[in-house]
Amino acid sequence: MALLREPLLAAARSPRLRSVAEKSRLTRPVVDRFVAGSTEADALRVTAELEAAGLYVSLDFLGEDTTSAEQAEHTVAAYESVLKGLAASGSAERAEVSVKLSAIGQALPGDGERIALDGARRICQAAATVGTTVTIDMEDHTTTDSTLGIVAQLRADFPWVGAVLQAYLKRTEADCRELATAGSRIRLCKGAYAEPESVAFVGEEVEESYRRCLSVLFAGKGYPMVASHDPAMIAAARSLAVQNNRASDSYEFQMLYGIRPEEQRALAAGGHRMRVYVPYGDEWYGYFMRRLAERPANLAFFLRSLASKK
Repeated sequence: MALLREPLLAAARSPRLRSVAEKSRLTRPVVDRFVAGSTEADALRVTAELEAAGLYVSLDFLGEDTTSAEQAEHTVAAYESVLKGLAASGSAERAEVSVKLSAIGQALPGDGERIALDGARRICQAAATVGTTVTIDMEDHTTTDSTLGIVAQLRADFPWVGAVLQAYLKRTEADCRELATAGSRIRLCKGAYAEPESVAFVGEEVEESYRRCLSVLFAGKGYPMVASHDPAMIAAARSLAVQNNRASDSYEFQMLYGIRPEEQRALAAGGHRMRVYVPYGDEWYGYFMRRLAERPANLAFFLRSLASKK
């Protein structure tokens, strides 16, 4: 199944395949496993359901590679709105938002970084107003320095802003050492973008890097957020928590909506903080294809669902 990773990532970038998928009535039931829905109401409904099961939530309004300032503004406004919705529904204490900087203008020519920073500041202010937090997602390796620079600027006013590091990048262990400081929220994931071997590990090296990065984060003074569905990585994190005398509220596990939901609930029932990453919105195609690439076994579920349709 590992051989499918590159073709799936290529498909994620294909406008033609995206158009076919978005128009197909067969696709929607499968996407619903991984995406809360198209609207803010869908996001708030799923958030309430997960909270009732003892889980925490991070909401992601889908969209990336924004090509205009108007699109960026639309995304910022959507985050401001959903944060107000979380407050109105009483969910702000257990639900935050995750933001891709490319969705709020990072790659726009000229003032892209400034536009993204200004938009992120607005989202952070909205989160602070309702009493929750924001995590800034990481994308492909060409954006890493820009993203971490924006995170550093945001933390001057909002020290609780979370950053994401990807274990498949060869630089990440050093980034973990630099960022594992008091109050620093760091989500560690394996990574789901196609990267050149000059900057990224492959195969088992990714798992080895993930373990090393976990060790750095749990030994540090920050707040590790363990984003993994891999039972071995989860077990390693639990062991490191014991070794480093970590209180149960000093770290958390994170998994994607629709993947290993039984394990999510089991971790929560066992006294661990378990946060579910919940995407919503119409721009689901790229996200969905990367989930298949990240864990190609999901493709079998997709194909079975298609085959079952008349």
